[in-house]
Amino acid sequence: MLDPLPIDSQLGAIRDLVRAHRAAVIVAPPGAGKTTRVPPALAGDGPVIVLQPRRLAARSLARRIADEQGWTLGEEAGWHVRFDRKFSASTRVLVATEGILTARLQSDPLLQGFRTVIVDEFHERSLHADLALALARQAWLARDDLNIVVMSATLDAQPVARFLNDAPVVRVEGRLHPVAIAYAPGVPPADAVRRELAREGRHVLVFLPGVPEIARVARLLAGVPDVVPLSGRSSADEQDDALRPGAARRVILATNVAETSITVPDVTSVIDTGLHKQLVLDPACGLDRLDTQRISQDAADQRAGRAGRTRPGRALRLWDPRDVLRPHRVPEIARVDLAAPLLEVLAWGGDPASFAWFEVPPEASLEAAMALLAQLGALKDARLTPVGELMRKLPVSPRLARVLVAAGGSRLAAAACAVLSERFSPAGPHPSGSSDVIVRADALDRAPSAVRRAADEIARAARRVLGDAASDGDDEELVRRALLAGFPDRLARRRAAGSPRLVLAAGHGGLLDRESVVVDGEFLLALDVEAGARGPGSEARVRMASRVERSWLPPSSRAVEHRLDPETGVVRAVEIERVLDLTLAERVVPADPAAAFPLLVAAFLERGVTPEEERAASRLRFAGIELDLTAIAERACAGTTALPPLTIVSTLNPQDRRELDRLAPESIPLPSGRAAKLAYRDDGTVTARVKLQELFGLADSPRVGRGGERVVFELLAPSGRPVQTTRDLASFWNQTYPIVRKELRGRYPRHPWPDDPWNAVATHRPKPRGT
Repeated sequence: MLDPLPIDSQLGAIRDLVRAHRAAVIVAPPGAGKTTRVPPALAGDGPVIVLQPRRLAARSLARRIADEQGWTLGEEAGWHVRFDRKFSASTRVLVATEGILTARLQSDPLLQGFRTVIVDEFHERSLHADLALALARQAWLARDDLNIVVMSATLDAQPVARFLNDAPVVRVEGRLHPVAIAYAPGVPPADAVRRELAREGRHVLVFLPGVPEIARVARLLAGVPDVVPLSGRSSADEQDDALRPGAARRVILATNVAETSITVPDVTSVIDTGLHKQLVLDPACGLDRLDTQRISQDAADQRAGRAGRTRPGRALRLWDPRDVLRPHRVPEIARVDLAAPLLEVLAWGGDPASFAWFEVPPEASLEAAMALLAQLGALKDARLTPVGELMRKLPVSPRLARVLVAAGGSRLAAAACAVLSERFSPAGPHPSGSSDVIVRADALDRAPSAVRRAADEIARAARRVLGDAASDGDDEELVRRALLAGFPDRLARRRAAGSPRLVLAAGHGGLLDRESVVVDGEFLLALDVEAGARGPGSEARVRMASRVERSWLPPSSRAVEHRLDPETGVVRAVEIERVLDLTLAERVVPADPAAAFPLLVAAFLERGVTPEEERAASRLRFAGIELDLTAIAERACAGTTALPPLTIVSTLNPQDRRELDRLAPESIPLPSGRAAKLAYRDDGTVTARVKLQELFGLADSPRVGRGGERVVFELLAPSGRPVQTTRDLASFWNQTYPIVRKELRGRYPRHPWPDDPWNAVATHRPKPRGT
């Protein structure tokens, strides 16, 4: 008899909705039973494939379904994950990771072997889940008897429902026990564990960002009994140990693998660091960076819910309660390298740019992935090459697939690919050698069983795909050459002989790990790279490298590049010598005015307008003279390699310059013998700031422009302080001047203040002393 779960009462309705609409979106919280109960409920209509984002969760889920249904594992219920499978022709519910479904869709685009596709935990928005849903939808549109069900605990259901032609949404209430949320900002995880163990309760589940952090906290908890690691890299025995029921109180140190589908039994305390590691494509160096980031709010809620599956629990969050988390996770398709899914779309016969994605990837990411596939030789003229066809059939990433094809799928190449994909690193020290990867491949007998199994699976797949072209040899040089074929953009050069400091092909600096065996050679491949911190001067850490012989590289190419120095406005030319994308040397050469011309024109048009040029532009507008800035820039920059220090007026043709001086003069003469600059304002007025004494004898305001616009005078005291504004001098002299004179003559006695300004001598000087 199955223990009742909240979703049980909805299974009949879900089955009816799926039969009627061929699609459904199910939103149910952790503990509701959607993952274990829905697939068997739908299996009565035909075989079901359930997509899980993680290998650990897939195996665990298959076991639970078999146990609950009384089925035999490997018969009615089974799993198929990368490099591991346990199913048969009689399997009714197959739990698989998303890449497995994608591979099946390539060989069977209509998924004839299944009646229902279930995409579980879709809120995690893994790259393969997005691609699997998009490809499965194409089969669903072509087959009128195929069903698609999308399930999640925290999913925004409406976009998915719309993608599946307005599929019905089923919401199921959970049966979580209450979970008390507490905060302890700044408390180290190990200290938090000891505090929790001093309280009453059962198992403690600790969420940490990654495997190194798990190892570090485990060391700090030395002496605490039953501390168990749980991650995607855990061995099968470690995974079983973490998931087994038991009487003794345990501390499970886990990555976000424990957030969803797998159930760690009898947990009453969750300690959450609020951190996880995510791959993020760094466009500056073209590498996926494993960043430690804050989790989203839906992830925090799911983690907390793990404490309330069997009884009331407590979640301790190691961050400030005032911190605001983003609501949902950022989809992988928006942040990582897209070469693998694009290879699948191309092999399927689609165009990545017009393919019906659930969420369209960033255009820049699509372009970068297409460029990489072309560089790997998988793509030409937007179509797969024969090499590309072989690559997509191999169960590894495009880069590793290219390595296998180039090496003929030899066992050494397969072992090298397993080392790279599983990041196997045996304990050292190691002797110096030509390749970190090959040294580790040679130590495969000391690797965990998962790594050895991966190497065997890759070797078998290579022999199957390559057929007669497969190689039985273990030629180290061939494998090193093959690594260059798979990672051509990872070429690096030492900054000095024997130095661990490198220049990467992308132009960034790199630092070779001190444990690397590659201690000599000018060129090497940076195969396992941890991108450095963002910003100038940052250096990537190269964890695994492989030496490249100069004779393997194509002849170096030379090209002259022109660059504008924004500080000096001078275009400088540099001849750059490159091998592949790696700069070998640069030397300064004379700049070519023809090459400098477009750089200078662009800079001329984009540079900020100086006050002097703005005044000139105002005069031109007032005079009604239209400016062709592009023509001005081209005349000014022709035949030179430096940004000319020219004003707009100096670039006018003679006729326009004469017209400008006539209609909008830069200044007007004053009775004092000096000149006053004119300011042309956007409202059409023209003003001049003038000391009052300089206008004695001037009966009327001057006029400028086609319409005879009167100049507005801002009359100034001897100190330069404004005293009056007028465009009617006659009225000012007759009516206002006597009043102003009384005020100013006492304040400025050394300056002339005549009774008759009409006949007084204009001056800008004070009266001679003694007068």
